[in-house]
Amino acid sequence: MNILLFDPFSGAAGDMVIGSLLDLGADEEAVRAAMRSVVGEPTIERVDRSGIQATWVRAHAPVHHRTLDEVLERVAGSDAPATALEMARQVFFRIHRAEESIHGVGAHFHEVGADDAIADVVGACTALHSLDVDGVAVLPVALGRGFLVGAHGTFPVPAPATVAILAASDLQTFPGDEDRELCTPTGAALLAEFATMKPDDIGPAEIQAAGYGAGSRDPPGRPNVLRSMLLSVAEGIGGDRVDLLETNVDDVTGEALAYTLARLMEEGARDASAIPAVMKKGRSGHLVRVVAHPDTTDRLAGVMARELGTLGIRCIPMVHRFVAERTVETVTVALRSREWTIDVKCGWTAGKITSFKPEYDQAAACARELGVPLREVTGAVEAAARRLFIEQGVLEP
Repeated sequence: MNILLFDPFSGAAGDMVIGSLLDLGADEEAVRAAMRSVVGEPTIERVDRSGIQATWVRAHAPVHHRTLDEVLERVAGSDAPATALEMARQVFFRIHRAEESIHGVGAHFHEVGADDAIADVVGACTALHSLDVDGVAVLPVALGRGFLVGAHGTFPVPAPATVAILAASDLQTFPGDEDRELCTPTGAALLAEFATMKPDDIGPAEIQAAGYGAGSRDPPGRPNVLRSMLLSVAEGIGGDRVDLLETNVDDVTGEALAYTLARLMEEGARDASAIPAVMKKGRSGHLVRVVAHPDTTDRLAGVMARELGTLGIRCIPMVHRFVAERTVETVTVALRSREWTIDVKCGWTAGKITSFKPEYDQAAACARELGVPLREVTGAVEAAARRLFIEQGVLEP
């Protein structure tokens, strides 16, 4: 598995996140295209920050204060993959929730609503998408100290929006020893959205590559960079990465739902379900949820849109999925004076079986041939499997 580890020892900002990912090997042309579609051609260059060669990214745009809807409209019109666009939307939702917690409902974006900030977010999400990593972790974030001047006047560092964003995340922080803003709201929101696991969960790993993204300041004797590292770790950390696709529908028949779920599985979904829900105005509906490998996300979203007629599909990208070790064990059971051999699917954790289930098709075939209820077959197989696994010492009594 490839894990991306951010090391914000000198804080983080949108341009630093993009620069570090480009330096790590992200698709520069895809990032340029995404940013260009928002503000025009960005400047990407190599610079020196206290002896460290780093990538510096600059978007060029006038400052506009926008509402959330205006920001999301700019995001939707940018040239980026669907998963990157949805991640960018979630980043701005994080920022918006933070702004409203501070300034009240209906608050406008200020510095983070400028077109260059929108370009930074879209560019960073595109860069992460292009790396196609299995997980993202973030080391403690340096915040800085002192005061700064913003749209509302003079505020303490870290900015109130940065504090609110980080407080709503699982990221750890430390003050740092510099009297300036080290972590911006945009940088905080990007790292919070990107993180899918804790650094302590990584375990032993090999560093495959490192990237450095430069900040705009170049203080003497301190490398103002964000470091990112691509780590190779064993699969033993217990899972993989999946995307979650969701949409709410209230005008789809049961037959159409069943057909759609079947089509999604045929197209490569890991799982697909329709969950009953009460929607606005008390209408009955369903939450359709799909677990997808990132490579199949766009295709499966297309299936959902075509079959369900939905106008919006939420993509929650790169969720860590715990996956138990799985084996198929063979169990012999006596039924109606005959012996039957039926496969049992087992889930393992820490060397012990934690779940087991008879193979449905084989159990159903046995039930049909004997003319008995399916539950009689599965019950007998489960009892035989339990005795066998306890004798083998792989199942707790």
